[in-house]
This record gives sequence, C-alpha cells and structure tokens, in this order.
Amino acid sequence: MKWFPLLFLLFLTVASDAQTAQWRGPGRNGIYPDTGLLKSWPETGPPLLLQINNIGRGFSSAVATNDRIFVTGLKDSLDMLMAFDFSGALIWKRSFGPAWNESVPDSRCTPLIENDRIYVLSGRDNLVCFDTSHGEKIWSVDVHEEYGSHWDMFGVSESLLLVDDKVICTPGGDSTTIIALDKMTGDLVWKSRSIGGQRSNASPALFVNDTLGLRFIISMTRTHTFAVDPDNGEILWTYHYSYLGKDDENMTIQANTPLFHNDEILLSSGWDYKTVMLEVSADGLSVSEKYIDRTLDNQNHGLVLLDGYVYGSNFLTRHFGKWVCMNWDTGEIMWVTEWQNKGPVISADGMLYIYDDKQGNVGLVRPNPDKFELVSSFRVTEGSGAHWARPSIYGGRLFIRHGATLLVYDLRA
Repeated sequence: MKWFPLLFLLFLTVASDAQTAQWRGPGRNGIYPDTGLLKSWPETGPPLLLQINNIGRGFSSAVATNDRIFVTGLKDSLDMLMAFDFSGALIWKRSFGPAWNESVPDSRCTPLIENDRIYVLSGRDNLVCFDTSHGEKIWSVDVHEEYGSHWDMFGVSESLLLVDDKVICTPGGDSTTIIALDKMTGDLVWKSRSIGGQRSNASPALFVNDTLGLRFIISMTRTHTFAVDPDNGEILWTYHYSYLGKDDENMTIQANTPLFHNDEILLSSGWDYKTVMLEVSADGLSVSEKYIDRTLDNQNHGLVLLDGYVYGSNFLTRHFGKWVCMNWDTGEIMWVTEWQNKGPVISADGMLYIYDDKQGNVGLVRPNPDKFELVSSFRVTEGSGAHWARPSIYGGRLFIRHGATLLVYDLRA
C-alpha cells in the first residue's frame, strides 16, 4: 500500500487545480469543494504551514493554485498584486493602479484566476489582466475614465466576475451600470443602460436555474439589486434595496454578494436594515418579496446556505453581533447565539468556519439547525487591524488574512 499516499496527494493536486480561484469560492457562495479535512483541531488550531508578512494593508482574500498564492495589498498609495510560492518566497509583485485614498483605503479586490490569467480591480477602478507566471501585464482598462464610474465613500470594493468569455464589472454612474469586457483583450463586449446610483461595495454573481432555464448576472448599486442578461447586457429587473436618511440620502452600505438557491435570492446588508428573500418569476423578468426578516441582518461578512439553513452573523451595533441560523424556505430563526463577535463565515467538507472580526477567534462549527455546535477554536494573534478579510480554502489549506499578514493553515486530515 506504499502507493496510497502518492495517490492521495495526486488527488489533492487534481482537486485543487479544478477549483476556480475567486471571491468566496467557485460558486461565490462561501462554499469550497475541498474534502478530507479535519473535523476537529488541536487546542492551538490546525498546523500553521506558512506566515507571510508585509503583504500590504487590505481586506481582500487570498486565492491559490497548486503552486502559488496570490493576494492584493496597499503599499505606498498603490494597490499591489503579489505572487508567492508555498515556502513564502515572493515570485513577483506588480502595481495595478492607485489605491483609494480617502475613507478606509485598504485593498479590497480578491484576485480572479482563469488558467494563466489573473484579473484585479484597483480602489480607483483600474482593471488589469496579468499573466500568472511572470506578472506581465496583458491588458488594462481605466474603468473610471472610460465608463464614468461613480464611487461611494469607500471607492471600489468589487471583486470581478468571469462569465463565459467576459469580465464583468459594475461601475455604476450615469452612462452605464454594468459592463462586460472581452477577457482576452479588455475590449468592450456590451454595456448596460444606466439605472442610476453609485457603486456598491458588493461583487456580482451568476444566477443559474436549469429547471426554469434562467441564467443572469446578479449585481448591485448602492440603491438597487438588479439582474442583467450576460449575453447582451439587458437589464431584466431591478429591486430597490436601500433606506433613506433624514435628507433622503441613500444610507445603505451593500457589501454582500447576494445568496441564491433555486428561484430565490437572499439580500442582507446589516445596519438594522431588513433582510429580504426575493422570488424570481418563471420568465426571469421580475422578482417579488417572499419574506422579510429583521434578525439576520448580516453587515459585510457573508452568509452560507447548507441543507436548507442559512448561517452567519448579524448586526446589533457597529462593533457587535451574534451568530444566527435561519430556515431558508420560511425565514424562521432557528437560533441566535453569542460567540465572541460577528464576522465572516465560509464552509467546506460539511463544516462551517467562522471568524470573529474583533479578536480574531476562528471557530470550527458543525452545522446544526437545532443549536450552535462549536467543535474547536483558536485565535489569530498575528497581524493588525480589524479581522474583516474573508477566509478562503484551497488545496486543503485555510488562508486567513489579518491586515498585512497572511497565515496558511493545514486542514488536511
């Protein structure tokens, strides 16, 4: 049986290579396809494989291939894209444009990889495609200059989406709302009409329902969630999702990619605003409200749907929140529990990984609609600032970014 370890390693390599390296995993739903992972951790947490310091400030996630790790960070007023090997050695580093220089300027774009190309978007809307091997620039587009993007108070936080042969970007503004560029050249394929409004801080996703024969891109401005035909840029429907301040200013901060399943889409944005379940019509040209919830108002950390239940943290104050389980179909709140503080959640191999955004506690949770079932936990003590970056999992490894520090843990059983 000496061949078994080699076969197992080969399986891990093939499985890792098959993953799409992008924001929140292959489906943009926080679920990663890795299997054979630890079901409990030692008291100190899973083995730490690697610590990389001085990657620049940022809240973006790391992504990885079989032999490289890619991450963005803010250095000297520039957004930087860096490639490391699994020993932590820097392979190459490239600027992809000026960073946002006003409120909270840290890098936010999680890189998007397809084959030998990697796509990133700077805090001031410079979109660049690099070669993954040597970091050579293949093409770039100044989205703000070309398409009149309209930034909100945090500049650009979007992580790009690939659909077929197109790179999808949501500049907002008066001339268009969402655009598609040729992934090989950066040339414009289509641009939608403008529905008005500033950029949101959310990233788009591809909605697919084979039963109804529906396929559209879901994206957001600061005031609306909308659907667009990926073939021609036609806006199919819009839904106003924003509350107004005392001066009729749109106050909502949209930071979560909408979560969807079957013919339903879940929106949640925190700040004591309603969480809404939308139901898509059979022809895909409209949506209606199925239910509204006031408990699971997830601020900017994302939600995960497993076996009919939604898991995530809610917003109680700017600096505190609890963990919640909600029935997807009915909106019934199954439980609310206090554990450390609110924060990001992802899933792999049937388990939840939760990350407290205040103290950096990481929890391994068994999904259970009857109770909060914490199995193991440890605390991230390296790095600085808020623990807002979403964790990610590639090749059986857990990537946690804390400020300018990246930590890589071995989850393999």
